[in-house]
Amino acid sequence: MERQKKQKTYTPKEALIKAAAYCAYQERTQQEVRTKLYTYGLEPDDVEEIIVRLGQEKMLDEERYAQAYVRGKYGLKKWGRRKITQGLKAKGISDYCIKQGLKEIDYDVYEENLKQLLEKKNATEKEKNPFARRQKLTYYLVSKGYENDLVQDAIKSLGV
Repeated sequence: MERQKKQKTYTPKEALIKAAAYCAYQERTQQEVRTKLYTYGLEPDDVEEIIVRLGQEKMLDEERYAQAYVRGKYGLKKWGRRKITQGLKAKGISDYCIKQGLKEIDYDVYEENLKQLLEKKNATEKEKNPFARRQKLTYYLVSKGYENDLVQDAIKSLGV
């Protein structure tokens, strides 16, 4: 017979302490925290009150979350603006916070990332037909979230 794991319920006070630790570990969105609080068996009013309290205590800050997200995705994963924006929208971040987050992008580093990705992909691309090759390189960079005009300029400057 399969035993079902009993979900522990917490009082709002206990949940606040757990949620604060959850937020301290890494930046979180309001939606992530809200989902977590509901797993603690809290009422909607208590959940919203805890979210407001975490915001007041600067434990939960969506603008800061957006900035950290942008730094990670463009710095480490070398994503383009479009893919980063889509990712933040999917997490329910406001347009204002997304705009603030995108300010973290240094244009020179952004262009350098694009060039590095293009050179790396160009070196490994097996397609011989120049038209098909350009198409594949373009598709790859656009799928990484880079703007089409920047991709075309980079491909022209590489002379592909």
